[in-house]
Amino acid sequence: MASVSVTHAQARPDTRQLTCAQAQALVKQRGSVVMTTGPTTFEKFVATSNYCSPDVNMVRPKFAPTKDNKKCAVGNQCFRSRNFR
Repeated sequence: MASVSVTHAQARPDTRQLTCAQAQALVKQRGSVVMTTGPTTFEKFVATSNYCSPDVNMVRPKFAPTKDNKKCAVGNQCFRSRNFR
């Protein structure tokens, strides 16, 4: 498993500076993390639905560019099922 360290000076990790495995490990390690994904974009990635708000009941894969993969499944994205009440 890849180990990832992010310094305090770095406001948020940049997926483009990490390998796919490093980005995935960071999400798994932290559970929920906001990462820069482009020059003016950022995204929240979660490991499981446990890191979503209570009214959100599902997750789906969330992709981002990494140093070694233009479409890495970095983690998951929270979403509400249409059938959730």
